[in-house]
Amino acid sequence: MPSNGGRDMAILNVDGVDCYYGAVKVLENVRFSVKERDFVGVLGPNGSGKTTLLRSISRALKPHRGVILLNDLDIYTLRSVEVARQMAVVPQETTIGFNFTALDIVLMGRNPHLSRFQAESEKDLAIARSAMERTSTWHLAERPVNELSGGERQRIIIARALAQEPKVLLLDEPTVHLDINNQLEIMDLLRELQSREGLIILAVLHDFNLAARYCDSAILLKDGKIVSAGSVDAVLTSENIKNVFQVEAIVKRHPLTNSLYIIPISTPKPPLSRNLSVHLICGAGTGTTLMKILVDEGYNVTAGVLNVLDTDYETAQLLKIPVASDAPFSPITEETHRANLEMVSRASAVVVTAVPFAHGNLRNLEAATEALKRGIPTFVIEDIPVERRDYTRGEAKKRLMELKGKGATFVRNQHALLAILNVSEDKLKMARALRTEIPGHLRPETNSHEGGVANDIESHVGG
Repeated sequence: MPSNGGRDMAILNVDGVDCYYGAVKVLENVRFSVKERDFVGVLGPNGSGKTTLLRSISRALKPHRGVILLNDLDIYTLRSVEVARQMAVVPQETTIGFNFTALDIVLMGRNPHLSRFQAESEKDLAIARSAMERTSTWHLAERPVNELSGGERQRIIIARALAQEPKVLLLDEPTVHLDINNQLEIMDLLRELQSREGLIILAVLHDFNLAARYCDSAILLKDGKIVSAGSVDAVLTSENIKNVFQVEAIVKRHPLTNSLYIIPISTPKPPLSRNLSVHLICGAGTGTTLMKILVDEGYNVTAGVLNVLDTDYETAQLLKIPVASDAPFSPITEETHRANLEMVSRASAVVVTAVPFAHGNLRNLEAATEALKRGIPTFVIEDIPVERRDYTRGEAKKRLMELKGKGATFVRNQHALLAILNVSEDKLKMARALRTEIPGHLRPETNSHEGGVANDIESHVGG
């Protein structure tokens, strides 16, 4: 695992390295160590020094300061051929001027093991064949390399690197220009080689999710310096991603793969200011789109009551929306209910989304009733019939009907609500496009009334 110190059991050590292009410093005091069987992803923005780091490790760019050790030997005191027997490089782009066969290309990986003018032996051919079989490319042996697909060609270049019989494999964006299927195949191959053959793999990657899924460790670079190095879980955090890439990101663990997955959030435009507040009574992801749109439109948004594992709670945290919250799977407490009522009392409008209701969150409808008592405009979105989301034996439906009788405005969908709130046209289009992006059992029903806002308003009693 990369670390900022310690060389115990490490095969590759980068210690205090500075690199320059002319008078421009591009790496500063880079320090980490990598052990056997580590798969390390190097990530960072364009110009952060990722490729320069690989060039320095592969002896293509000598550091102005610091040392790079391979098995405790300074690589810049070794002959090139000695380094090539232990370390192989798969570059970002490989230009092949002549139309060699795939086998010819892989046999080039044997050059560090041959003396000048020495021809390849049967042993060299066997090693090349083994490298091609391990990369599932032996059937391409006689094919001209320039006639291969991008994925096949990348496998051939990796096979050439394996033919060197290295202990360390350096890759500069190995999945660049490949479709998603070929990306996964290449990364699966690298993971298998690391596990089966004990290779150290150091790969420059741009894709957070590929790094999270395949790498054991990660290094984050910014402006030529290491910001974070260690396990993937420790490095790929929302805070680190925001610090390095200046974007917000949701970082969660996928239930199927058990690996992290990262969802970057586009940088918001400078917010408008409407000096109006909207309180959302939501949950189960039904408020996420509204939160983002309303914040972008300049509304002050609050929400509650939500439990801390709810998708809407996580969205509120990301958007820095004040929220009344309770522990997961627990009923709304008196203290949290009061906090929710306080938010309601300060709102210009209250919106009840098509949230599922159980006995644990029924008190949220009491908050909506209190809003009506205070004369606060209250809207109820009913794009999902209440019968499909009422787990209270009809009590939730009864209370919603009471809200209608007390003056709540019922609208058929988020699009209609946003139009009433005078939200911009582009955000209305976003709301329409995202209507189905909530859990399947809560998916809105389509209807023929979407063409006009007036038809979307079911009733407006006491308005």
